Amino acid sequence: MTQVTYNKIQVEDCNVSIKREQSQTSLNSAEREKGQSKINVFFREAGSKDKPAILLLHGFPSSSHMFRELMPELADKFHLIAPDFPSFGQTESPSRDEFEYSFDHLAKIVDKFTEQIGLTKFAMYVFDYGAPIGYRLAMWHPERITAIISQNGNMYEEGLGKKWEARKAYWANPTPELRQQFSSAFALETIIGQYTFGTPEGSVGPDGYSIDYYYVNQPGRAEMQNDLILDYRSNVALYPKFQQYLRDNQPPLLAVWGENDPSFIPAGAKAFKRDVPNAEIHFVPSGHFALESHHTEIARLMKEFLGRVIK
Repeated sequence: MTQVTYNKIQVEDCNVSIKREQSQTSLNSAEREKGQSKINVFFREAGSKDKPAILLLHGFPSSSHMFRELMPELADKFHLIAPDFPSFGQTESPSRDEFEYSFDHLAKIVDKFTEQIGLTKFAMYVFDYGAPIGYRLAMWHPERITAIISQNGNMYEEGLGKKWEARKAYWANPTPELRQQFSSAFALETIIGQYTFGTPEGSVGPDGYSIDYYYVNQPGRAEMQNDLILDYRSNVALYPKFQQYLRDNQPPLLAVWGENDPSFIPAGAKAFKRDVPNAEIHFVPSGHFALESHHTEIARLMKEFLGRVIK
């Protein structure tokens, strides 16, 4: 079994809020003048650094823990790096007074993270929330992206399931009452449903959803996550730009989809062919968290695909 190591690194945050810049306790005067601070980012790593790199970007409500079984399957051929985002997993989660919980800001933190650990060329595995974060990285630095593996990582309107109708209504009219209603996303029953809906019976263990429930219920995180639920509208607004990136750059792209996912439905995977005609599309008989039941098959597809497109 290939060893996975667990690390933390301080990442520079140049997007601190006014309140954080004015804090006398968390920043020194030089940092306040520059509008900079640092945040501790936790990440998992496996494989040799002389192998092709893959950046693994997790979704909601998970963390890099979701890659615990995939990483050992790939570590003989790739260098794997899986960070936790702020407000997820083991990464530092500053208060909402000190940190803006938006997808653009999380993407900037991940961007700085890749630079600080020396990732100059890498493939991306993007899933759920990790997809709009990764797609921002690809737009900002197309020369760094060697390939994209999208596992239920949507960028098309037709890939949004029926549940998004209620969220779009909330985005158009974000009342406190509706914000409170969406807190149900953090309930244990909801999280278990995200893991188990559409999966073969008995194929999903309790570890993933139990750890997710623990993390999302850490002090302050519910409101941080509520901020991200509202800000998801920024990702949908960027779909045309994400698609333009694909048309302009034609990155090697593998879409491997849990076909029973009610959040990001199969039409979102098929739509990649519209912008990247050579995209490879595969479906597995699973749900949203397809890695929980099909990590071995997904690892095999990734090895075959990356073996063809990365030289």
